Amino acid sequence: MNHLIIYAHPNAQSFNHAILENVIAASKGHDVHVRNLFELNFNPILDWQEAIETFSGKLAADVAIEQSFWKKADLITLIYPLWWMGFPAILKGYLDRVLTYGFAYENGKNETIGLLKGKKIQQFVTMGNSNQKYTEKGFLQSLDHTLGNGLFNFCGMEADVHFLGAVGLKTTDYEALLNQVKQACLTNLK
Repeated sequence: MNHLIIYAHPNAQSFNHAILENVIAASKGHDVHVRNLFELNFNPILDWQEAIETFSGKLAADVAIEQSFWKKADLITLIYPLWWMGFPAILKGYLDRVLTYGFAYENGKNETIGLLKGKKIQQFVTMGNSNQKYTEKGFLQSLDHTLGNGLFNFCGMEADVHFLGAVGLKTTDYEALLNQVKQACLTNLK
């Protein structure tokens, strides 16, 4: 299986990096490609000219490279921290630039059609508060609807989102979280 991992955290010592290492280890025997957006110094800014050009199929060179990885991938994994209830800016910009019209979606007669059917995406999202707190406030369901299933189902993909709460707290069971990551990978790589 071809496994594309998109990593979006600037700190190589973070728990997100431990997740990345865990995902790579769980992917042993598969064709793995890691795209570390900060190491790539990926430009997250979608300017108006580029946005217009994508509708005619003209792509910036860096976007064409990223789309080639997406085309080959059977499973795509996103690893990132939840910042201000959303993607880190570099990941948001990456998705804005890479998930273009004609590649990720197109307009049908009566509705938009997702073009990435047959691909699975899993996300490991770290959060500072517990899942329970986010659930009680209704945030977890909202995040799943927007960052998880809403966006990627729109593109035709099967989404599997894992919210890993209480990261950064001394009482957090990090081994249990990494085991959850490993099990999800093993399941999604079948």
